[in-house]
Order: sequence, then structure tokens, then C-alpha cells
Amino acid sequence: MQKDRIVSKFKAKGGRMTRQRELVLDIILEGDCSCCKEIYYRAMQKDPEIGVATVYRMVNKLEEMGVISRKNMYKIENQTKRHPQQGSCMVELEDNSVCKLTSKKWKKVMEAGLEACGYAKKGQRVKKIII
Repeated sequence: MQKDRIVSKFKAKGGRMTRQRELVLDIILEGDCSCCKEIYYRAMQKDPEIGVATVYRMVNKLEEMGVISRKNMYKIENQTKRHPQQGSCMVELEDNSVCKLTSKKWKKVMEAGLEACGYAKKGQRVKKIII
């Protein structure tokens, strides 16, 4: 799902998603890349025809789009705002589904979780959540 959003954004900005550019994106999505050279070496193992310029241009384009950040070692940036509405949050599950929780729902989830884990007594309510 994350890849689909990035590809859509890339195409919306006028980019053409080639097989080699998609390979670079897949390597970045795998994580643990510290520099373009490392991305290039990993890409070369999968496609010996890829050029170093392709990797650098793709990384630069993704950075211009705000998808990645060099300061975060080429990790994909969170595409959703941390707090879309005051007091609400979004949770992405491992199957890539997203739960949008209002502040009321978030509070109920926290209360149930605290109770289930033994941190709160049955029926005890959350007074304040500090993030």
C-alpha cells in the first residue's frame, strides 16, 4: 500500500515509473540503506544493467517529493500527518489496513489495553494521554 501511494505520487509529479526505478524504490522500502552507493550495489545484484546515475536521480526525485529524507538514512517518510485532527490518530496494521481513531475511540482503546495488560483496574478511566 505504501509503495502504491509513492508510485501514484511519483506519476502525479510527471515521473515515469520504469522497472529500474521501481527496483530502487523496492530496495529503499526494504530499509537499512545508509547511502546511494549501498542502494546501487543492492540494485546491481538484481539488475546488472542499472546505472549509478539512475539510482542517484531516483533518490533525488523521491527526496524532492518529500517521500524520503537523507537525514533518516533513506527511510520512507510517514505520508500521513501525525495528527490529522486534534486528538486523533491513524494506526497502520501489518496487513497495511489503516484504522482512523477519533480522540474518543483512541481513549477507549487505551483504556481497554491498559486494563487487559494489568495497568489499570476494571472500569478505571484514562484522565489524560500525553504523547
